[in-house]
Amino acid sequence: MTLKTPELLLPAGSLDKMRAAYDFGADAVYAGQPRYSLRARNNEFRLEQIQTGIEEAHARGKKFFVTSNLLPHNDKVRTYLRDIAPVIAMKPDALIMADPGLIMMVREQWPEVAIHLSVQANTMNWAAVKFWQKVGVARIILSRELSLDEIEKIRQECPDIELEVFVHGALCMAYSGRCLLSGYFNRRDSNQGTCTNACRWNYTPEAGTDQTDSGEVLPLKLEGDFDFAEAQQEAEQSFSSCGSGARHPLADGVYLLEEKERPGQLMPIMEDEHGTYIMNSKDLRAVEHVARLVKIGVDSLKIEGRTKSGYYVSRTAQVYRRAIDDAVAGRPFNPALITELEGLANRGYTSGFLERRPAQDYQNYETGSSEMRRSQFAGEVKAMQDGWAEVETKNRFQVGDWLEVIHPDGNRSVQVTAMKNLDGEEISVASGSPLRVRIPLEAPADGALLARLFA
Repeated sequence: MTLKTPELLLPAGSLDKMRAAYDFGADAVYAGQPRYSLRARNNEFRLEQIQTGIEEAHARGKKFFVTSNLLPHNDKVRTYLRDIAPVIAMKPDALIMADPGLIMMVREQWPEVAIHLSVQANTMNWAAVKFWQKVGVARIILSRELSLDEIEKIRQECPDIELEVFVHGALCMAYSGRCLLSGYFNRRDSNQGTCTNACRWNYTPEAGTDQTDSGEVLPLKLEGDFDFAEAQQEAEQSFSSCGSGARHPLADGVYLLEEKERPGQLMPIMEDEHGTYIMNSKDLRAVEHVARLVKIGVDSLKIEGRTKSGYYVSRTAQVYRRAIDDAVAGRPFNPALITELEGLANRGYTSGFLERRPAQDYQNYETGSSEMRRSQFAGEVKAMQDGWAEVETKNRFQVGDWLEVIHPDGNRSVQVTAMKNLDGEEISVASGSPLRVRIPLEAPADGALLARLFA
């Protein structure tokens, strides 16, 4: 049986990141206007950049999707058709949308425009897919909360509509981003594109009680010292909050959270059979499931991260390109792809809901920030001359370090044997950004990314 090659879809927070995505294997990118997409921060795409992006994409035989997926209040509904008209005139390959009202307005005004239903619409089942297909939506971006078996069932019931699935990137503890935490703490609404990732802040749990006349949840002082590591080990051994496992004996208690930067502000939280509702999710990594998704017949595999670096875009594009090509060719999965993704800053990886796992596998209980476990982005090659590469550094590296050279033509490892500054003077350490140094490096290396490998 000949397998269809799914589209590899990468995020583009800037034109440079868009170009990197295409260079390293992406078939398409998605970007959005800050006012109408869920990435208002770290987003350079205004009308001029969108025009340039679409023109460059089409010149390379690639696709460019415009994200317009916020859940608008009345004021943005009023201005939407006026503001989206010049974007549609640029002929993007599709609009990614979530709000039924805006979808209706675009369908009435421009029925020829392809609409992809955003993951924000939380499409969880085949009946919902059929509903949106009747509305005229061309592609459904399925909810992240689906398992592989559920995706396969949707494909079987809906064989004639495009399906898209997230395979890598940050996960949200709310249903695909429908979260109120950021708006509650900072008055920055995640559903309007200004999420501050409040779920990843440093919270301290404190026991509480709701046995009061008023029904309030009040703090209850813990007796003795609380050993977090011991409690987590006990929890992992004795319960699962999803599925048929026994519940932890403390799971029915009442607790409050205190955020590190807001001492004294105790917030009640509750646990039920589905878990705790303010937690720090691990990052999604589904490269090991690409072959199954290809076999199911998913049309597009999507990577999250419009606010991530060009290094992240390049590495994920390269890894998932190889995974897709291997799957379509019938080659076995290459475990080295997992190792390469460990070189990216991450909060720990999970396959999310694609596989049903114990609840503790989904959440990172240790850190709210990303960590690098295999390598660190060191710099980018800006020019080559006489066997020397001019490197714009991003993080510290020195003579004797091993670097991975990441290039569209292939990766390789080299040891730094010498280093000079731009005046030609020998130095031993590149202290970090912003700095330019020269190191000996064989071609091909133009535009290559360099990562320092950890011992």
